[in-house]
Amino acid sequence: MNVTVALCITTYNSPAYLELTLSSVLLQSILPQEVIIADDGSGEATQLLIEHYKRIFPIPLVHCRQSDEGFRVAKIRNKAILSTQCDYLIFIDGDMVLHPYFIRDHIITLNPQYFIQGSRVLVSKEISEQRLFSKNIHFHFFSKGILNRVNTLSIPCLSKLITPFYGNKNHFGVRSCNLSFWREDAMAINGFNEDFEGWGREDSEFVVRLLNHGIKRQNLKFGGVGFHIWHPENSKQLLQKNQALLDEAIEKKKKWCENGLIKLNV
Repeated sequence: MNVTVALCITTYNSPAYLELTLSSVLLQSILPQEVIIADDGSGEATQLLIEHYKRIFPIPLVHCRQSDEGFRVAKIRNKAILSTQCDYLIFIDGDMVLHPYFIRDHIITLNPQYFIQGSRVLVSKEISEQRLFSKNIHFHFFSKGILNRVNTLSIPCLSKLITPFYGNKNHFGVRSCNLSFWREDAMAINGFNEDFEGWGREDSEFVVRLLNHGIKRQNLKFGGVGFHIWHPENSKQLLQKNQALLDEAIEKKKKWCENGLIKLNV
């Protein structure tokens, strides 16, 4: 299957974290066709970092930015989707360090009519702070500070056996820090719902609409390994409002959101 792939990285004012992520992208065994930085309004330090990596990246590195008007990750993800023509999109957060086979594992697992929910390896606060200082991106099963060690394993033959049957098949446990899907499927449900502002539930609501549209979930196990560098929690001030939007999508079995990729009222 000849599929073009874009890696989309969400970030906001965290250049030290983003540098670890971009360094790990450069070590991928298989590179995507392009990398898109979905930037929710970061300042000059992030801009300078991206300009540096543009000069050394062997593939296009696109800086997709919007103004800083609060937590609007749904909107910047939609901008990232519209900025590429690649067939398949892998979304991660800019605080993830990728295993060298991360992209390869998503590619060999993808199937029509499916999206992929990857797992993450949690890194302790102490080790995360050390790695941000040392810029060491090499993790493995025996690394210090790993909180869920089994998730570090990348074993293609075992992954192929387990992935089709593993984990939830609904929206529970969805994390957009390691999520991939077909661009045409995102277009069919009008992308992420930009009514979501503030942290939480925008990824779950997106997946609910994918599921209602007939797209099934695969949970990538023993592959697509991403190491999540610790950071302080985001504000949950708007979580109750966002939960209500998610509940509405579930109750009404929504497949489409009005305030998404295509603004039909414009």
